[in-house]
Amino acid sequence: MVLSSYDFVIAGGGTAGLVLASRLSEDSSQSVLVIEAGSDQSNNGQVKIPAFYGALLGGEADWKFTTKSQSNLMQRTVPLNQGKALGGSSILNAQVFAPLTQSIIDSWASLGNDGWDWASVRAFHDMSYTSPHIPEASRGTLGVGSLPTRDNSIPGPIRTSFPMEPHPIRRAWAETFEELGYLMPTDPSTHGSVGAFSNLATVDPISRERSQAANCYLEPIKNRNNLHILTNATVERILFEGKSTKAIGLQYHHEAMTPSVMARKEVIISAGAVQSPKILELSGIGNREILAKFGLDTVKDLPGVGEGLQDHLVVDLSFEAEEMLETQDSIMRQEPEAIQQAITEYSSDRTGILTSSGILTYAYMPAVNLLSGDGHQRLRTLLEENRPKKDNAKEQARALALYSIAEKALLDPHAPSGVYITSLGQNPLESDPVTGERTYKPLPGKHLILAGILSHPTSRGSVHIQSSNTLDAPVIDPKYLDNPVDMEVFAEHMLYLQSLASLSPLSKLLTQPPTPSRAISHLANLEEAKKYIRLRAVSMWHPAGTCSMLPEEIGGVVDNRLKVHGVENLRIVDSSVIPVLPPGNLQSSVYAIAERAAWLIKSEYGLK
Repeated sequence: MVLSSYDFVIAGGGTAGLVLASRLSEDSSQSVLVIEAGSDQSNNGQVKIPAFYGALLGGEADWKFTTKSQSNLMQRTVPLNQGKALGGSSILNAQVFAPLTQSIIDSWASLGNDGWDWASVRAFHDMSYTSPHIPEASRGTLGVGSLPTRDNSIPGPIRTSFPMEPHPIRRAWAETFEELGYLMPTDPSTHGSVGAFSNLATVDPISRERSQAANCYLEPIKNRNNLHILTNATVERILFEGKSTKAIGLQYHHEAMTPSVMARKEVIISAGAVQSPKILELSGIGNREILAKFGLDTVKDLPGVGEGLQDHLVVDLSFEAEEMLETQDSIMRQEPEAIQQAITEYSSDRTGILTSSGILTYAYMPAVNLLSGDGHQRLRTLLEENRPKKDNAKEQARALALYSIAEKALLDPHAPSGVYITSLGQNPLESDPVTGERTYKPLPGKHLILAGILSHPTSRGSVHIQSSNTLDAPVIDPKYLDNPVDMEVFAEHMLYLQSLASLSPLSKLLTQPPTPSRAISHLANLEEAKKYIRLRAVSMWHPAGTCSMLPEEIGGVVDNRLKVHGVENLRIVDSSVIPVLPPGNLQSSVYAIAERAAWLIKSEYGLK
């Protein structure tokens, strides 16, 4: 039963929201309510079994967002899958737990966010998870020979592991990059680190089930008397005291009713980079002109709301693999015998192909061909020619501040501008290059994907409401590749990535000579790489930055305590506050932000 008031009311029971719920309810004197639009999917086998994450996309647990048509991607609309369930996107992502990098976190602080440098953030990142024990004999195959052993004496809620160890892709990946001089020398979180490594996965090392916010943060404490979780309830707007800017509660929709709940201390918005700006705008917080367009009264004129959207694009190159390589192709083709064998292995001793999403290796890489000579000069010229120029002084200040960070990373040979991953099997999310519709037709044989991610996009988009109707999805316009720098850097990465397929020992896992699974994915030169990117690039589902943690004078929405500028008793805690994307997958960043936010809140109110 939902009470009329709580100390803390949290909009969104996703990755960040459940971290907050767990930590804030540790003090039994405080009452906490979480309002989640989705349901509890924790017992869903497609959530539990790591390899089945793709089956969740487009279903009940997915918001099924799509972007506005993108002019630089052949006018395609791009699916932006986001979790709609307890645990949010942690229940449907590909389970990659990518390390943060010191240089990016330090850049958050450099933008005017005191207390958000690496020295301050790392402890909260580390307290969110438990790393697996790495036997000495496995260090070589994992490409983590110098990785220091973490202190797990106080285990974090999220359990991580190296699924499918040993698998030949791990050693081949590590040894190939070692020959190139790009094997990760130590902890990937070290300042300026580039190179290859085996990535952790949010898969429990014992049960081999997905480790996510609902089963790790919420399940152990869900019976606390001071914690209430309301599912299948959609937050509509923030309530304010009279005509003031003091937030006092939330209005939400549940079972054909539209009740309200009051917050004695704070309202916390943890609805994600797409939904959080929508809730703010529907509540009268945002650009005055946008609000007026839809007949909404302005509570706080905050033009940064919904602006600054960043996302990672990914492009895959698929190659025919040797028959001996264990991949997920037969599962993707729905072959009954293969499915039965995989289920038997998983059920009997938690082994086999179902224990992983198929992503086992990672590399943080600079654009090698742009580091020196003519390539380096070409990059410098592009960066100068495409430096942001805005008419609005506040927009220009924000754009230039963010651009300078990306520029520094792109020019630094010790900072990643791209991420490379492998995936065991053909792409089950393949889409038609014209319509964007997912029209996957499985190929025979075995395949290995080498995928490239643009880790430091200079382009920025937006998320804004399209009406005052709470049921309408917002307009999502990432403006992918809007800055020509992004296309140039991305194309160079894709050409370099393709060249890896011919290098031993990675090439030994592929048919010889290396043969693209589909003829269209052979890239002969830079222009063909650009054409292929326009045809094939899709979202990694890493939206961020739409309620950026920045000073208000340069277009920020929250301050360094994650409080909304000029509004009392209102914080935002989710990926929307991230001012600059980390190089890899977002979930480790969101856990770190939520852990630090909980500490900030508890410190402010003197809670246990």
